[in-house]
Amino acid sequence: MPIGIDALEIAIPDLYLDMTDLAVARGVDPAKFHIGLGQDQMAVSPASADVVTLAARAAAAVVERADEADIAALGLVVLGSESAVDASKAMAVMVHGLLGLPEGVRAYDIREACYAGTAGLLTAVDYVAAHPGRTALVIASDLARYGLGTGGEPTQGAGAVAMLVRQDPRLLIIDPVSTARTEDVYDFWRPEGESVPRVDGHLSNRCYTAMFARVFAAHREASGLDVEDYAALCFHLPYTKMGRKALAGVLTPEEAEARGLDHLHRRYDESLIYSRRVGNCYTASLFLGLLSLLDHSDLRPGDRLGLFSYGSGAVGELVTATVVEGFDSRRDPAATMTALDARRRLSVKEYEAVLTESLEPVGADISSTLLPDGGPYALIGMVDGVRRYRMP
Repeated sequence: MPIGIDALEIAIPDLYLDMTDLAVARGVDPAKFHIGLGQDQMAVSPASADVVTLAARAAAAVVERADEADIAALGLVVLGSESAVDASKAMAVMVHGLLGLPEGVRAYDIREACYAGTAGLLTAVDYVAAHPGRTALVIASDLARYGLGTGGEPTQGAGAVAMLVRQDPRLLIIDPVSTARTEDVYDFWRPEGESVPRVDGHLSNRCYTAMFARVFAAHREASGLDVEDYAALCFHLPYTKMGRKALAGVLTPEEAEARGLDHLHRRYDESLIYSRRVGNCYTASLFLGLLSLLDHSDLRPGDRLGLFSYGSGAVGELVTATVVEGFDSRRDPAATMTALDARRRLSVKEYEAVLTESLEPVGADISSTLLPDGGPYALIGMVDGVRRYRMP
């Protein structure tokens, strides 16, 4: 029984910062950001656009695309994030309420740094396998924020993706057999009560590339599949240069050309188009790259994709997906590009004010925030610890 992703949609804030502007303001060569990191723009989320509103926007787009019967069959809503807004109540429950989804479902969050969205997807595949005829909604939503003038500042971003998982999917089949590895390491973490993470950047880079090498080697041994068996390899993208380093660790551009596998590096570049303009969105980053690949590459039905997920701390996993006949009818690349182009470009001064405000505690009324988000869902304040949202 093939199970996988039937619909995959994205939501991004309607504000962004150009990386050249940030480089000039910080007194560094713009090439350090555009080439060294591989980033051109950074999505900026105002105080009124939190992880819940972005998740709701992405999920609403999936619900709109889904068949009515698939929503009626919904049995699971799972949200992966490392940007929780409550220490107890699941954000999946909040999204469930905002969208008015069927009552008879399980709803909960998963947390393990940037890996949580993948954990949610695999949980959903297992759920549908155990409950034939049911469907699952998986959401990955995050705000990557490090603070002004920090080393991680140019790798910030924000965004959410949502997926409908069902039998006989019309986008991608997910192979239930994957390869995972776990190692207890402090390369990136955020103690309870702190608004921004702590990062050992050099260690995190080493952990990421080493984890991919180990996972890919284990996957090769377990499955018999190697680089030549894949039409494309997608990566978690905290910044787009990161995945390029990992890919080169198993197949350099020179080796790819000599072996007739240069399509893997070409398609890697195609998977970066959205991420270069959005930046890091933690749990959603892998799927943002997957979306870009599906929207901009010459993939064909039956093509095998390798999806490498990494969550600091650390968990890594390689998931295999197969492109389904008619997959291109399930996506609207023009709409995504239109949304990216329609965003408002911030000055550095505006960006600094928006970021500072978004890191402050939520007040009773933030409807008059500096630059309120224009999306259909927005945070408008918090009273007695209860978050209040504007709905369409």
